[in-house]
Amino acid sequence: MEHPSDLAVDVPRAWDRPVVSMPVIVVLALVGGQLPSFSTAANIYSIGTGGALIWLGLSHRMPRRAAPRRLGDGAVWWVLPVAVFTVFEGATYALGSTEDFPTFSKLADPVLDGPLARAAVYFAWLAAFWALVRR
Repeated sequence: MEHPSDLAVDVPRAWDRPVVSMPVIVVLALVGGQLPSFSTAANIYSIGTGGALIWLGLSHRMPRRAAPRRLGDGAVWWVLPVAVFTVFEGATYALGSTEDFPTFSKLADPVLDGPLARAAVYFAWLAAFWALVRR
């Protein structure tokens, strides 16, 4: 007896399941959170983990999940705050970050002073990047 093909699903690999991938991201975030903010070690670690995720995303080794066919109408409104943030951050960086006009990175530095807060933000960054890799 032949089974219909639309009922068949692909079983994800063991390492690709959230039970495995999320603890790995948590460990990577905790390690990244222990590094001092804006240090050479933190920059190298961020570039290394980001580079590895870019490599995984560009290689055909990762199984892909279906991307949405079309963005919703409300998604356009997310462009405005992202554009304002990009213009403001770029302008303050190009003109030099001063006490009167600091970059968002400088403004976030007191919040990210503790390793737990840095680890939480690093986890959010890695989890979002991992979701992009999977698309």
